[in-house]
Amino acid sequence: MKTDNFPCKKGIALLLDPDKAKGDSLQNILKIAKESNTDYILAGGSLTFNSIDNLIDTVRELCSIPVILFPGNLLQLTHKADIILLLSLISGRNPELLIGNHVIAAPYLKDVKEKLISVGYILISCGTKTSVEYISQTEAIPSDKPDIAVATAIAGEMLGLQMIYLEAGSGATKPVPLSIIKAVRENVSIPIVVGGGITNKKEVKEIFDAGANLIILGNGCEKNPQLLTDACRIRDEYKKI
Repeated sequence: MKTDNFPCKKGIALLLDPDKAKGDSLQNILKIAKESNTDYILAGGSLTFNSIDNLIDTVRELCSIPVILFPGNLLQLTHKADIILLLSLISGRNPELLIGNHVIAAPYLKDVKEKLISVGYILISCGTKTSVEYISQTEAIPSDKPDIAVATAIAGEMLGLQMIYLEAGSGATKPVPLSIIKAVRENVSIPIVVGGGITNKKEVKEIFDAGANLIILGNGCEKNPQLLTDACRIRDEYKKI
């Protein structure tokens, strides 16, 4: 898979956590993903108790959807994914997540540079404190401060990052505000990914309308697998435009 085709103009990705995705529930959600032509499978999570390689192997056995590594930490690095997101947490000031971990990972990833996509990862506060905030030891940008989010995204693009990821975080009680997505879209030219706190098809459509290129669904699909089907149907409507 060529990284220059990622992400598609409007796409839906399913996020699978290696510590949660297993057994019948994994088979069922991948069956839905296949039937709805989900664009990508993201593999990754905040913690690591189970092998990311095993999850990717299982996904490949059950479907042919491209797999993207969304590493929550260095223990989740692997060459097996089709695309690897090289995440810089530019909303925070933890030096390990800005460059420290990248230095450690660089020798391992040097031989798969063609798979790498550099991503400006921006956490937005959307309710209760999320796992990402706790593990990363960073503070999210307040949801009522779009100017800070915009300035951060612009800085990421100027630094040469290839994509902006606006993240409400796993366990968020609401998605990234539309005002922030719209403001970032108006000020950067690179693709925008939005994830976290998305629970219904109305939110999916609104986020696409606000300017997102790719929507990531995770916990919402665990609770309501139909959300993945609904989201892909909404995506298909944009292909007709």
